[in-house]
Amino acid sequence: MRSFRERLGVPVSGASVAIVRIGLGLLIAVESLNYLTGDWIRVSYLDPSFHFTYEGFGWVQPWAGVGMYIHFAALTVLGLALALGVAHRFVAPLLAAGFLYVFLLEKAEYLNHFYAAILLLVLIALIPADRALSLAARRHPGRPRTVPLWSVWILRFQVGVIYLFAGLAKLGDDWLAGEPMGTWLADRGDLFLVGPLLEGAAAGQVFSWAGLAFDLMIVPLLLWRRTRALAFVAAVGFHVGNWIIFDIGIFPPMMIVATTVFFDPDWPQRLWALRPRSTTAPARASAGNGIGARPIALSLTAVLAVFVAVQIAFPLRHHLYPGLVHWTEEGHRFSWHMKLRQKDGIAGFYAYDPATGERAPIDLDGVITPRQLARASPQPDMLAQLASHLAEREREASGGIPVEIRVEAAISLNGRPEQLLVDPEADLSVVSTSGLDRAEWIEPAPSSGPRRVVDASQASG
Repeated sequence: MRSFRERLGVPVSGASVAIVRIGLGLLIAVESLNYLTGDWIRVSYLDPSFHFTYEGFGWVQPWAGVGMYIHFAALTVLGLALALGVAHRFVAPLLAAGFLYVFLLEKAEYLNHFYAAILLLVLIALIPADRALSLAARRHPGRPRTVPLWSVWILRFQVGVIYLFAGLAKLGDDWLAGEPMGTWLADRGDLFLVGPLLEGAAAGQVFSWAGLAFDLMIVPLLLWRRTRALAFVAAVGFHVGNWIIFDIGIFPPMMIVATTVFFDPDWPQRLWALRPRSTTAPARASAGNGIGARPIALSLTAVLAVFVAVQIAFPLRHHLYPGLVHWTEEGHRFSWHMKLRQKDGIAGFYAYDPATGERAPIDLDGVITPRQLARASPQPDMLAQLASHLAEREREASGGIPVEIRVEAAISLNGRPEQLLVDPEADLSVVSTSGLDRAEWIEPAPSSGPRRVVDASQASG
């Protein structure tokens, strides 16, 4: 065990970790600035009177008044400070906590790339990532420019987890048949030059299989020195292509920057000739024999082991639930199931009086925003969360008379005909959305095999 801890403690150049720190800080600053200059803060956090919170985090609520604008302004400054390497021990944890706060505010705004950013921010906060390429390093020229080897490998592990589980999630009937990729590509027929190619019937399958192969093969190719450079070029092309076609925010540039950590720890120094190659060679050599290494603490070893175990086990938890995860959504979040389903349909909520059998539609205007309703309608747990809120409102309005909340949600999955997502006779205000028990109130998934929606003229031909 001590030998293993010594290997993890071998000093290597901190330059590659610094590149991830710089890129992540700049991207968070840009994203926060976009929120400040756009309309997202109002639409996502201020307009809604009700927020879909994560279980156990209902106490996390938006700042009042201009507080949310101040918060995003602070994130912008902290992101720049992280990139510059200023007061890292203070800035990095504060930025991670501040970004996590925004993430927890609204489940309807869940994005895999925000979750990935939080994980990387947490790791950067744990790592002495300001040892190189930072203002702190300039102020302390005598301080070592090295980081322990575990710093590099924990980042490699996290990036590898994202790629690997994204690939494993694609091993499903719909993806292999080219959906929902084919539908999305057909909608981008207006793109310059490549648009007409994306509308073709084969485009969905070509892109789907290419994405599957990339996700499953990229990590082994990055780990092998002979294929590393070519694999990185492929990763850049893959993410730039996604960025152009799908306009998916900071995820593509963030993954490009994070993927550079697979190169040797001193690659920025050698690329930019910031210092002679010979000064970093001993550190790289020592990684193989543990010379000069200081064993990392048992407590840190335990923390890293728990982190690794959670990141491996958590994306697999959907296998503990019966049914198709893209339909039930049980275990879908935090599992790197990215762009695998297209679910369309709007849910209707009804107040049902069990004493009289009367059922009345509930007007959601002023309760949630149209954006929230569109995001919640295909997700059973969010339907149940809103139903519980509506039941409380109805009881207060009626002076305590019990009422059931029933939901009719006709949803289409990956182009199939619409069908009911939840039992329309179930009182969704009292159902459980936690635990591993079969959610009997969720209707069975539609039959396998995607069916792209076509218009009447196409169908008749």
